[in-house]
Amino acid sequence: MKLFTNIGCLAQIRDADENIIRGSKMNDLPSIEKAWLAVKNGLILDFGTMSDLDRSAYTGFQEISIGNRLVLPTWVDSHTHLVFASWRAQEFEDRINGLTYEEIANRGGGILNSAKAIALASEDELFEAAMQRLDQLIKMGTGAIEIKSGYGLDLDAEMKMLRVINRIKAETQVPVKATFLGAHAFPSACKGREQAYVDYVINDMIPAVAEAQLADYIDVFCEKGYFNIAQTEAIMDAGAAHGLKSKIHVNQFNAFGGVKACVERNAISVDHLEELNNEDVDSLVGSATIPVALPSCSFFLSIPYTPAKKLMDADLPLALASDYNPGSTPSGNMNFVVSLACIKMNMTPNAAINAATINAAAAMEISHEVGSITVGKKASFMVFEQGANTSFIPYSFGRNTISDVYINGEKYSQ
Repeated sequence: MKLFTNIGCLAQIRDADENIIRGSKMNDLPSIEKAWLAVKNGLILDFGTMSDLDRSAYTGFQEISIGNRLVLPTWVDSHTHLVFASWRAQEFEDRINGLTYEEIANRGGGILNSAKAIALASEDELFEAAMQRLDQLIKMGTGAIEIKSGYGLDLDAEMKMLRVINRIKAETQVPVKATFLGAHAFPSACKGREQAYVDYVINDMIPAVAEAQLADYIDVFCEKGYFNIAQTEAIMDAGAAHGLKSKIHVNQFNAFGGVKACVERNAISVDHLEELNNEDVDSLVGSATIPVALPSCSFFLSIPYTPAKKLMDADLPLALASDYNPGSTPSGNMNFVVSLACIKMNMTPNAAINAATINAAAAMEISHEVGSITVGKKASFMVFEQGANTSFIPYSFGRNTISDVYINGEKYSQ
């Protein structure tokens, strides 16, 4: 039991029924100046202003002074590919020399390159490497994470990745969601007979994954040159028949109707959206599907950024995630993601923080656990350096301004 006192600003405080923030309301970030926060059994017990604190109600609590610093709930990263076997720095140089992401993929690089490495790696190797990465992310403020498979591209390798993700889920202190992404790319052996691979995903992979209960969600890379709309719809339908909700890669390079197809099938989220037209926005209005932007992918690949203003002007919510992966986003630093959202997507700091906390939690269906300072939620929060405020976080891009991270009420150190 702990009583955190002398908090300079306790931000992102919400009632239990506030689980997603839309449109212009994303520019509001409720907070308390000169605050305290009580924690019991790893959960937020109560909070308030220092002037109203009755210490006699917290006899036996360890008191910890925050020293007049900013406190925010930890970041929630709803889209990552944290489990992989090797980096792809050579492709980084290839892009500098003029090759596009698609050209690299057509030469057998990209996702296929990662698939070759996954096939050679053991589960223990994948697990240890991913846990080291996750440790780094938690120290930078990530307090919940989604992790996808997708570098296996056959049943055995995909199951291997999913088993690793579930080991991470069992071993780490933060909430983890597992997503099956067998439809990430077509294996080289399926060139010219792509539909046979789609049938394999539907008839073999999905039933096996569902029976083993290794995934929370299903994903598809819906994009020209990858999985078309009809194939995406068929895979989503097969996933739904086996109890797997959808979180879909869509509109990274082209806007061609994928968003509408996802909304019609009640996808939890549509992720990327670097290309977005009015029809896509209209499809999202009134739906429960959450748009998710991945600005560090745009930064690394020099492609457009998700048009946040267009989505917010339509009174839609928006979430932010890192897309951490070895090919297009070799960083899971959510502080930098928030900075990019402000600098490149013209989001206010408050809107970016809402997108990276409470809305991101909704995109993982864990709003009841994390994403805000709310009584009953996990006491997972970040304490920032002296003098930092919510504007200073994105302003000071490229630098970690977090002093301490608390997970379930305990200072994180590993």
